[in-house]
Amino acid sequence: MRSLFLKIFLWFGLAMVVINVASFVTGIVTERRSQPRHSPMAQTFGVFAQTAAEIFARDGQPALASYLDRVEAASHIHAVLFDEHGNEVSGRTLPNGAKELAHRAGQQAGFSFLFPDQKQNPLGALAIRGADGASTYVMVGELPRPDFPWPPRLGERGSLLFGLRMVGRTLLPLLLVGAIFCYWLAKYLSGPIVQLRNATRQLSDGNLTARVNENLLKRRDEITYLGRDFNLMAARIESLVEAQRRLLADISHELRSPLARQGVAVGLARRRGGPEVTSALDRIGRESDRMNVMIGQLLALSRSESGTDGLERVKVDLVALLQEITDDADFEARDRDRSVRVVRLEPSVTVGELELIRSAIENVVRNAVRYTAPGTQIEVSLTSEATNGHRYAVVRVRDRGKGVPHAAIDEIFRPFYRVEDARDRKSGGTGLGLAIAARAVRLHDGTITAENAPDGGLIVEIRFPVKEYAPAQQNLNGHDAPVNDTGSL
Repeated sequence: MRSLFLKIFLWFGLAMVVINVASFVTGIVTERRSQPRHSPMAQTFGVFAQTAAEIFARDGQPALASYLDRVEAASHIHAVLFDEHGNEVSGRTLPNGAKELAHRAGQQAGFSFLFPDQKQNPLGALAIRGADGASTYVMVGELPRPDFPWPPRLGERGSLLFGLRMVGRTLLPLLLVGAIFCYWLAKYLSGPIVQLRNATRQLSDGNLTARVNENLLKRRDEITYLGRDFNLMAARIESLVEAQRRLLADISHELRSPLARQGVAVGLARRRGGPEVTSALDRIGRESDRMNVMIGQLLALSRSESGTDGLERVKVDLVALLQEITDDADFEARDRDRSVRVVRLEPSVTVGELELIRSAIENVVRNAVRYTAPGTQIEVSLTSEATNGHRYAVVRVRDRGKGVPHAAIDEIFRPFYRVEDARDRKSGGTGLGLAIAARAVRLHDGTITAENAPDGGLIVEIRFPVKEYAPAQQNLNGHDAPVNDTGSL
């Protein structure tokens, strides 16, 4: 039996058969020994009563008496019919206590019983509506005497204690056997799922060598195929990640070499050039150094997300960092008839890797400069907010561009995603800036979201958690003293 579906179907089918057979047998046993109010007699009595009321309303008293005679001959129930005024309308002999029982049945719903004495058969009564829906009738019948004493004494057939004993003797053994079957079935089915879950958790924790146990692969059902597919997937992910690491290492090496040569060329140009080009050369050198640092930080980010390296956390003054970023962005934006302005700065300090935080904010600001309309201004603010008992430093960057289609709001943080390919080619965008920003923010337990402004443009909001750490000296040039703390970023 190789199919897991067939195994589940047969096992649960067997359990259902056992439970239904047990319920059926128990129902028969208890029904035969239950009180008459739980007997099928109530349904039969209801049919007789409804028919009698319809015959009386349609054909009168003689037809009703004739019908009740036939009922008595067939079922041994001596029945009479009372109208809503308590008058007996069939003309038949009234059993002892019939009027009292009819009055009681007319005031309550359901099948009513009366046991006048041990010598007289029990009486049953049922109130029903006439065919017109307005009249009310009560049929009272003297029922056949059961073949055991009624009402039964404690422990005798028909008593509650007797019924409980019968249930215990018939149903509990079946339930015990069913519980054993279900236990082994659950263990048989859930054991492999637990193994798959453990392997999946190891893979998500960064252990790319995690694989499903070989014992699981010896089964011959769908779980075996799932385990094999998981191992193939894990092996493929491991090879892709390793290839990515090698590719990033090669790219970083190839990029750093021309950057180093560019630095040498800038130095030579600075010695040969006049004072008028010194400022431009200094900026070229600074940007080259920053690009070199960013390449290294991109590699560090990739290694951190793979769980292969940790980041050196320092205390970061977001006010000073944001001011520096906006000054640089404004310098570049003015050449494109745009500007960047800080509209609000509240003292905020977070903890993390300085260059990654710089990269996250700078990519968002530069993206705003790229897509805002000419002659407009990018607004940047830094505030401190408390949410659910936690305090966050909130950086908001608002441009005056065309905004982003609502369906693409969440997509702009994916690598290489472009809202409009032609526009991005014109602006020089690659679709990486916001993706790198999102990864850096997530690495610091922060969030990054975007929304269209009501009056046009895009608002990007970055939230960094603010935590209490031991004091550390802040230096925006990257020489911060590490913060000794075991909390996660």
